[in-house]
Amino acid sequence: MLAVRTLSIMKRPITMASTPSTPPSPQSLPSKTTSLRTLSSKKPRNILTNPIPEEDPKWVPLNLSRSELYLPLTFPTGQTFRWKQTGPIQYTGVVGRSHLVSLKQLDNGDVGYYFHYTTSDSESSAAKVALLDFLNVGISLTEVWESFKASDKRFAELAVHLGGARVLRQDPIECLIQFICSSNNNIKRITMMVDFISSLGNYLGAVGGFKFYEFPSLERLAMVSEQELRAAGFGYRAKYIVGTVEELQSKPGGGMEWLAALRKVDLPEAIVLLCSLPGVGPKVAACIALFSLDQHHAIPVDTHVWKIATRYLLPELAGTSLTPKLCNRVADAFVRTYGKYAGWAQTLLFIAELPSQKALLNSTEEKSPNSKKRKLGGITKVSKE
Repeated sequence: MLAVRTLSIMKRPITMASTPSTPPSPQSLPSKTTSLRTLSSKKPRNILTNPIPEEDPKWVPLNLSRSELYLPLTFPTGQTFRWKQTGPIQYTGVVGRSHLVSLKQLDNGDVGYYFHYTTSDSESSAAKVALLDFLNVGISLTEVWESFKASDKRFAELAVHLGGARVLRQDPIECLIQFICSSNNNIKRITMMVDFISSLGNYLGAVGGFKFYEFPSLERLAMVSEQELRAAGFGYRAKYIVGTVEELQSKPGGGMEWLAALRKVDLPEAIVLLCSLPGVGPKVAACIALFSLDQHHAIPVDTHVWKIATRYLLPELAGTSLTPKLCNRVADAFVRTYGKYAGWAQTLLFIAELPSQKALLNSTEEKSPNSKKRKLGGITKVSKE
């Protein structure tokens, strides 16, 4: 198991729901629906009665600077597989189980949002609260980054180019099922599996050529057999998903309540309880804890994180093989260096090692005139003369 220190998490005060909203009752929606304009009315917007042609949305600013949220460093980085890129620096997904929303990085660096479909009475009510909750805005990324930069020179150099890489606060059931799908898998196949699971939920609409759905309830997931999942390409993971759904349904108060309660226990206990579910090992448990359960110092350790750790935090272990015991040492090393938000630091260091981000860093810096290349960890950094 992951041996990680138990630390108190301090957040900036914010008023919002502590758990994802309850899904609405099932709706029968058309199979082809364009995105919808946000309407101000006392009744929830309904795709059936208010369809309009897709047009350039009127983006509402979130008042989050690029240093607080940069979409390309947050969404396509392995935290979630439900969000799709639907335009230039634009990503679309579902928050609060039933609100279909797009986010776009605006020219001034701010992030704008646009609800295509929502069951809220107005933009400023449940849908907006669900969006802010999902984006974890109660945590100041700028303040967290400053503490990291003070404790690690390499992080300070990377942070200049990778600001805005935010950790999301996902629905625990969505996150759990997604990361069971991710085990020993590749991005293309994970996305295919998650898309299949999502399609079992109520249809919400289409944006940028992608169809979006509510994530199915445990009751709906329980109706899917292992054979159906295997036929859809899930392989051995099919039995784990079926088994986990059955296990969650047997929990007192229901699986959603049981998972949400893990936000209030110490990390080691959360890891042990998550690992009691079929198909959940220490790494998957750490991902779920970090990305949905407010366990901000959880460290998902795999071979990529192991390489980062042995290169910068535990050089004395370079050349050795990763074992469960060494996973604990890696997790402890991250917490020792970065503190109560160590999982956020690990996320940025992981992103920095992705080929797409290395190329982006190099491309950005090479545009600077009178510059000189030097190696920054695994990244070529260009500094001005």
